[in-house]
Amino acid sequence: MIVLVLGGARSGKSAFAERLAAGYPEPVTYVATLEVGDDTELADRVATHRQRRPAGWSTVEPGAGLPEALSRLPGTALVDSLGPWLAALPSMAADPGPLCAALTGRTGDTVVVSEEVGLGVHPSSEAGRQFRDRLGLLNQAVSAVADRVVLVVAGRGLTLHPPEET
Repeated sequence: MIVLVLGGARSGKSAFAERLAAGYPEPVTYVATLEVGDDTELADRVATHRQRRPAGWSTVEPGAGLPEALSRLPGTALVDSLGPWLAALPSMAADPGPLCAALTGRTGDTVVVSEEVGLGVHPSSEAGRQFRDRLGLLNQAVSAVADRVVLVVAGRGLTLHPPEET
């Protein structure tokens, strides 16, 4: 089972995804894509996320090697989230093929969290527009291989239907 959980900033998408992952078979591995660095506010948010997760979950931080790491993980994987992973790649250049192949090749369940970037204002910078466009395409690619896609708004999930055949 591959579930893509989309949502805007502070929508509750991570907590929603954690509840989903907790219902899948153990072991559960939290795949962290964000590099915190020296940002104290961000470190506090990460600490809140860690406290919310069950103690038995392990955590990996694969960096650019996300597809390879997913291929090796047993059990359930929770990837949180695609936006920071994309932003950390050189030139934000992500080929969705290896990620989608890793997702579909896993024997365990996978919950993937990503930022929904198509509902906000038009980014004022070129880098912002590139990020929005590339993450939007990456979300579409993952959605195409996902068994379920959920949009989270105000902590509530709305299951999105597959595209209709024409």
